[in-house]
This record gives sequence, C-alpha cells and structure tokens, in this order.
Amino acid sequence: MDEMNQEMSDLKELSVGDLVTGKVVKVEDKQALVDIGWKTDGVVPIRELSSLHIEKADEVVSLEDELTLKIKKIDDDEIILSKQAVDVEKAWEDLESKLESGEIFEATVKEVVKGGLVVDVGLRGFIPASLVETHFVDDFSDYLDQSLTLKVVELDREKNRVILSHKAVVEEEQNAKKGELLSQLEENQIVEGKVARITDFGVFVDLGGIDGLVHISELSHDHVAHASDVVSEGDQVKVKVLSVDPESERISLSIKETLPGPWENVETKLNAGDIVEGTVKRLVHFGAFVEVLPQVEGLVHISQISTEHIGTPQEVLEVGQTVNVKVLDVNPDEKRISLSIKEIEAEKNQQELKSYEREEDDAGFSLSDVIGNKLDQFKD
Repeated sequence: MDEMNQEMSDLKELSVGDLVTGKVVKVEDKQALVDIGWKTDGVVPIRELSSLHIEKADEVVSLEDELTLKIKKIDDDEIILSKQAVDVEKAWEDLESKLESGEIFEATVKEVVKGGLVVDVGLRGFIPASLVETHFVDDFSDYLDQSLTLKVVELDREKNRVILSHKAVVEEEQNAKKGELLSQLEENQIVEGKVARITDFGVFVDLGGIDGLVHISELSHDHVAHASDVVSEGDQVKVKVLSVDPESERISLSIKETLPGPWENVETKLNAGDIVEGTVKRLVHFGAFVEVLPQVEGLVHISQISTEHIGTPQEVLEVGQTVNVKVLDVNPDEKRISLSIKEIEAEKNQQELKSYEREEDDAGFSLSDVIGNKLDQFKD
C-alpha cells in the first residue's frame, strides 16, 4: 500500500507543461521510450520528435541519449512527452537573438520543396528560392544535405514563420571583399581577372569580387566593332587599372594598355633611308598622313609630296591611295615619322637621266653630231 501511495504521490508531482529529463531506453519506428523516473517509461511519438517530417524515430534519437522533454499528456498508465516542444522554444529564443545580432550560423538542408529549401534550426526554417544565392538557380536538388551559412531575415511566432537567407551571407562576404579590393587597387596597376559579361559598350572583368569595366575603346589598339570579336566570357585577361572610385565602386580598366603598342620598337622596324609602301589615311593643308605600319602613321609634308610645285596635297593624292614613301626620320619618343614621296621621284628621275646618258655614250655619237651634219647643207 505504501508503494502505491508513493507512486500516486509521484504522479501528482508531474503536470502537463512540465519539463523533465530522461534517457532513451528504446527506439521504435514511430516512437521512442524514455526513462524519466516515473512508474512507466514516457512515450515520445514520432510527431513530437522533430518539427521536420521524418519517417523513423531513429533519424532523430538513439539509445542512451539524454533528452529534455515537455509533458504533453498524462494518463493513469501513460505519459506523452515532446522533444519538439522543447527544441522549438529554445530555437525561437536562439533565432530571436540571431536576428537581433545579425549572427551568421550554419544549418543543414533537410528538404527541397517548391519555392525553396527547408533546414532544421530546432524548428522548420525556410529559405525562399530568391534568398538562396545571388544568382539564379534552376535546380536545387544538389543542395539536399548540404550545410549552408545563413542569417535570420524574418520571424513570426504566431504564424510559425522562420525565413532565412544564404544570399545575405554571400552578399555580406562580397561587400567585404569589394571593400578590401577597392582599398588595394591603384591607378596604373596591372592585375588579372576573368571576363564576366560582354556588352555593346565594353567588357566587365571580375577582379575577384568586384567588376571593372573595359570600355570597347580600351580592348585593342585596333578598331573594335564588337567586344566579342576580341574576348569571350570566362577568358582570363590582364588589365591595367585606369581609375578607381571607391564611393561609386566604379573601376575603369584597359586591356589595350597591357598589349604592345603599335609604336613599340618602331625604330627597329623603320630606319631613315628605307623605302616602304603605305596607305594615305588623311589629307591636311600642310601634307598627307600615310600609314606605314599597322596603326603607325608618318607625315609627308606638302613640300615632300612632288618634285613639281603643288598648292594642296589633293592635287596629287587621295585618301586610300597606296604610295611608296621614303623614311626621312623616325622619332619614337614623340611618335613622329617624317616621310617623302618627292625624294623617290627625284631619285627615279636621276636614275633615268643617268641611264639615258649611258645609252648615248654606248652609241658613240651625240644629238649635236647628227644635227650638225644636216646643217652643213646650208653653209655658203
């Protein structure tokens, strides 16, 4: 009788809503039995083990696990316990603290559902598809069982609503990296990057966390009609930093400035006295500019265009015309080349005159000799 009275006394000491601690003594498919020091083992139904959907109890608990549980129901010979209720209360307090502090934490993806991902944070946490990554994701199946870094962005206890974001963590990391990169970049610095996007007006190059723009005019020394003619997305390129604006996070870059210029080593390609072929590019009142190497033009002064006097270059030359020119002087520092067409003509005329004189000598008589014989007929 005394033992029965003691058991009744123990029973009265437990009430619905109380927290108790016990050890798992048996794990079945749909429930777990826990020794809490009561007359019978407490029962934790599978629905009270986790806020997430589970198929078997052993997905959550194992034999000998020490658990803190909440009493849900007490009958004469049965006591129903809940692990979920305890976990949920702790989770809410923890999540409220994380929301306030902006803390970053990790959680494992347990389900891939329509519209996003579900993680276990002591209760059911939802990551909407738009908050998973900074870029569009078509298929989320690879995220199952992955651990993600997260931030709490919205909580509502009444609606049991927990919204989390991995995208916010990524953006925070990207912003930190941007700030670091912006502080390190300097004008005229040569760095490497990857072509991220191609547009009509140029190319955006990822420098490792922040993009810089290579304007289409800075892609090549040659004229570029379409950026895609020069680079492709994903290409690794060297770029020169032209300018950095930390406030607007705008970075101007140049690929052209990292490439050998058309004037580089021009003195090894052209020497005074050389005769080369070129194309007339521009006509001005004082002469003509002739392209003698790709992107390298020299000036034929109006006085060096013809052996005859001319009033304007247009009297002799036209744009697009191919001409032979003689190099008079090369100044790579000032990017100036002096050319002459007249000297080639003068040398040609001189050669023709010498050739004619040689022909006279080989014949053994001169024109005066021939005329002289004719004049003898008219003498007195």
